[in-house]
Amino acid sequence: MKIPQLPAKAAPGECALALEEAGCLLVTDLLTADARRSVRAELDPQMAKARVIDKDDPTQFYPGRTRRTSGLVAQSESVGRLVLNEHSTSLCDHFLTPNSEFGYQLHVTAAVEVGPGARTQVLHREHDSYTFFPHPRPNMIVASMWAITDFRADNGATLVVPGSHQWPEQREASNDEIIAAEMPAGSVLYWLGGTLHGAGANVANDWRYGIILTYSLGWLRQEENQYLDVPPDVAERLSPELRDMIGYRMHGALGFSMHPTVGERPD
Repeated sequence: MKIPQLPAKAAPGECALALEEAGCLLVTDLLTADARRSVRAELDPQMAKARVIDKDDPTQFYPGRTRRTSGLVAQSESVGRLVLNEHSTSLCDHFLTPNSEFGYQLHVTAAVEVGPGARTQVLHREHDSYTFFPHPRPNMIVASMWAITDFRADNGATLVVPGSHQWPEQREASNDEIIAAEMPAGSVLYWLGGTLHGAGANVANDWRYGIILTYSLGWLRQEENQYLDVPPDVAERLSPELRDMIGYRMHGALGFSMHPTVGERPD
């Protein structure tokens, strides 16, 4: 099975159907060169502080020779716009709202640069933290990787296993089932929470740069603690839509707050 690829003008239903069948989807031409420059400029100060581990430890989840930072909503207005991108929210509407009466939320944000010499990351699933559901698990997470630079097989393009979102837990991917999601800058790779994936090895001389944004059911504990990374004094300055997306709203009876601006008071 291949990674389906569609243009940005593709109909939402066509995108959802492709993602449902393969568990992954590549959409081209979603982010202009100017928008990519804005993302990089706004995140440069934080990325410059990020530690790059020169010596790789194969026992660690994150490979060495990479640079990453999270908490992006508090650092970048451009990333905030990506969070609310209509292609992403349309896919979340399709896959997440059936399992979450009051919607979904931002789950993880991360800027990731994979440098020369980085090893292949172990294949994993986004919903691995939620072990109380048997495989194949219901749709709990929709993930995206925004290509700020070109993603190539030789510079660490994300590896995905199409169709693996429907596999039993014990099945392992063979080499010919693992595909590098090569895509030009400005493209976005989407995958479902049950799809096996991981960063590829970088055997080239350039760094590849991507923005990870994932979304989860509104009643789940977020993997990234948005309330620490985007505290109330920062959340107050966000648009209501973005503030809701990072979790500053109630999900049924869950998450009430006495904060006068960003929270909702109980009856």
